[in-house]
Amino acid sequence: MRVGFVGLGRMGAHMARNLLAAGHDLTVYDVRPEAVEALVELGATAASSVTGVADGAEFVFTSLPGPDEVTGIWQGEEGLLANMRSSALAIDLSTVGADTSRSVEAEARNRGVRYMDAPVSGGVGGAEAGTLSLMVGGIESDFEEAFPVLSAIGDPDKIYLCGEVGAGSVTKLVNNLIGMTANVVLAEAFSMGVKAGVDASVLFEVVSASSGASATLAQWKTSVLQRNFEPGFMLALGHKDSRLALELAEQLDIPMPVTTQARDRLAAALAEGWGEEAVPVVARLQEREAGVVIDGRESADRS
Repeated sequence: MRVGFVGLGRMGAHMARNLLAAGHDLTVYDVRPEAVEALVELGATAASSVTGVADGAEFVFTSLPGPDEVTGIWQGEEGLLANMRSSALAIDLSTVGADTSRSVEAEARNRGVRYMDAPVSGGVGGAEAGTLSLMVGGIESDFEEAFPVLSAIGDPDKIYLCGEVGAGSVTKLVNNLIGMTANVVLAEAFSMGVKAGVDASVLFEVVSASSGASATLAQWKTSVLQRNFEPGFMLALGHKDSRLALELAEQLDIPMPVTTQARDRLAAALAEGWGEEAVPVVARLQEREAGVVIDGRESADRS
């Protein structure tokens, strides 16, 4: 398949590599030349512009930071949609609001191009391993056509058709809102346990085997407990996703008191200058206020 890919960030670069590894003829573009060069060395073709990615592609993917980038890349006369052939399928892997996905899809329809939103979950590790879950919004026939290509990016058993265009974006916001809020709650709970005298590693082991277990907690083993806040999934993106989710809740007139407070904690951590660190860095706020450090390393290694 001839595939175009725009957006070679930490997640996108791995997804693009997996498309190459699956044997697809891949053309890539990113605003950072070094990101493009790394894929060219593996066999991809470099495009000098967004329109070059669209030229002749059967599938065009984007993996972008947020709504402004998505609309800017897809829409308008210099965007992807205006330069794709009508038989091609456009797929956005970014995390944005449903309104953004539906707006892009409306322009795609007007231009005779098919469009799906397909945000991903699983982090950089899942992107590298090709085991991401994908939450797709689109029509069933397009989903079935795209499934073999999507399977190069994600685990085939974790690729879901969630509904019409926009449903994938809504599902991803639900998922991320839970994860972001869980980080805030975990920080509060663990700070209480540690200050009361229980070792953080013991808390982790017991809770992981009990009803408090979660995928978010599992990530703490290599982040908070090891004092390692390298992304992963950046706090700035987590805050963006929480904001988008709460904007959707407001449109639907749904009260969200707990997740609103969690969003505010993420905003406070962002204000500390931690935006490029992993989301669990929000625990440092709680540690400072509680006067305790949630350190799960061996005592001799702690500093």
